[in-house]
Amino acid sequence: MNPTAPTISELIAQERRLTLPHFGYDDAYALGTLLVSLARERHAPVAIDIRRGAQQLFHAALPGSSADNDAWIDRKRRVVERYGESSYLVGTRFRAKGTTFDEASRLDPDVYAAHGGSFPVAVEGAGVIGSVTVSGLPQAEDHALVVEALEQFVSRIDG
Repeated sequence: MNPTAPTISELIAQERRLTLPHFGYDDAYALGTLLVSLARERHAPVAIDIRRGAQQLFHAALPGSSADNDAWIDRKRRVVERYGESSYLVGTRFRAKGTTFDEASRLDPDVYAAHGGSFPVAVEGAGVIGSVTVSGLPQAEDHALVVEALEQFVSRIDG
């Protein structure tokens, strides 16, 4: 899996398309286990985190991941919480302006990381209520894995 970097408009379209009708504890478990399954198929050394508000509803660490991945999850998730958009979209917006998030956001890079892999959990009529985050692969691949899982998850809900 070596995805090309999506454009800002493609990233925005992903977020609009992947708004959920609902998201509760069972949904978090189903999405989390789907992500674990996809990551295991690829032997991806990732950590996975799903939150609703401040509560962690799902966490998994696969072989090859480390505590460093958990730190990256926290930093990427904070970007989603602050901006209400995927960490990859936020970082891409800064790069499109000819700068970087670390240089221009005025936020502590030890606390925030606008690298791909954290995606907002948005619910119809409620907006962003949480996040799903993967860390352990290059940022485009972390992001693509989350999007792929959300696409499958949405098709199962709608199916």
